[in-house]
Amino acid sequence: MDSALLRLAAAAIPLGLLPVSPAKAETVPSAPSAYPLAQNGDGASAGGYSLSRWAEDWTVMRDPAKRDDPLDRLKYIPLDPDGDIYLTLSGELRLRMNLTTNPNLREVDHQRQDINRITAGADLHVGPHLRFYGEVSRGGISGRNLGAPPATLRNDLVLLQYFAEAKTTLGDIDIGARYGRQEFTDGPNLLVSQRDNNTIRYTLNGFRGWVRNSNARIDVFDLRPTAYGDLGPDDDVSDPARRFSGITAGTVLPQNLLGGSQLFLDVFAWRRRNLVGTWGGRIGPATRYYLGSQLRGDVGRLAIDWSVNHQWGHFINQDIDAWQVFLAQTWRIGKAKTAPRIGVHFDYASGGGGYGDGKLRNAYSPFGNNIYFSYQLYLTPSNLVALTPNVSFTPFRNARFTAEYELAWRDSVHDAVYRANGQPFAGTQNFRGRKIADVARLQLAWNITPRVSFTGRYEHLKARSALTDAGYRSSDFFAGWMSFRF
Repeated sequence: MDSALLRLAAAAIPLGLLPVSPAKAETVPSAPSAYPLAQNGDGASAGGYSLSRWAEDWTVMRDPAKRDDPLDRLKYIPLDPDGDIYLTLSGELRLRMNLTTNPNLREVDHQRQDINRITAGADLHVGPHLRFYGEVSRGGISGRNLGAPPATLRNDLVLLQYFAEAKTTLGDIDIGARYGRQEFTDGPNLLVSQRDNNTIRYTLNGFRGWVRNSNARIDVFDLRPTAYGDLGPDDDVSDPARRFSGITAGTVLPQNLLGGSQLFLDVFAWRRRNLVGTWGGRIGPATRYYLGSQLRGDVGRLAIDWSVNHQWGHFINQDIDAWQVFLAQTWRIGKAKTAPRIGVHFDYASGGGGYGDGKLRNAYSPFGNNIYFSYQLYLTPSNLVALTPNVSFTPFRNARFTAEYELAWRDSVHDAVYRANGQPFAGTQNFRGRKIADVARLQLAWNITPRVSFTGRYEHLKARSALTDAGYRSSDFFAGWMSFRF
């Protein structure tokens, strides 16, 4: 890390050392000294499963009485008499169909994508202090009007993750380090995520280390994204043009705050370097710094996820000065966790300068979860203002139905409308309409069994003047997929 990032890190560290009350127990048991699992930057687990499979703890399967079928036996395979050396195997098969009218918001024939994902992982634990994880994945696609599918949709074979991890405990402090190819989600989901919507998920290469106790944590990292080819494992390399590094400090806030709550506060200081940054048709070096915070958790029946960050640095000869504010909140109508929820989220990402000579005010998310704004990936938090009321409820056991209606505008009418891959909708920078779109979305997520799930989605994007003035059209999107995992 350079001196500017180190100064930011020094400012963030003290917050993570504040004395606070312990959090409630997690779904998966953890050691008394452990920071709450769902908030430690590895991703939350549900029913024992996690998006990042290495975040799962299957030591419960050491007891034969806990195993329900032969697949449970694969979650804990002892390799020594004491069972201190053991192997956990995991896998996933996902079959998916996407149907899009007016793909790329142009008036053309519909596109249909028939997609499959096959993933297998192995997690070797060598005693309590050392582990080795490996994961391979394959993505296939067929259908209609596919164009040239990217390597994140069609890929013969990927060494998706492989890393070594060492950890120890000093008193009530957990210390650990991981090196290799890995998923990274330690931050707001709209900034960093695995991008599970893709067939081949987003991974990075390098180092991550942490110091944690039950109330506070500090994580540091220095990573380069994986540049995927679409053939065998030999063409998937660490991207020499991009580097992402930084520090995150987190704390569990006192439970008596606001009359009773379970809240977590993170502060982060990051740097992203890109030798081939692109804005306004120009390509050149960019260094972008992030200083931000995230507050998330529950206050009674109110669930919140609030984050804000300031971005600065330079792109070629332009100074960067950008902001992002993400405010999501839902209210549970009833005491049960399955009770209906009503909510709204407000999202702001500054824009301007992408096609100008002044400051570059376009905000940028390193690798965030863009389906939050559009299932079709037609919106991203750059030059965007969005207001989205929503409602969710449980129509039947183990299912959740969500409906939302998003209103989206440009922050600056002198800059383009940007899609999820960071590219502009060509020509939108030449017109002055502010309203981008109205987006209606429906989703049903159903955990049929602990291992089998179904997700269905529908989206209607009604293009408004910021798009239609440049010749773009409205679009409908249908998607459904089944996943089996063990």
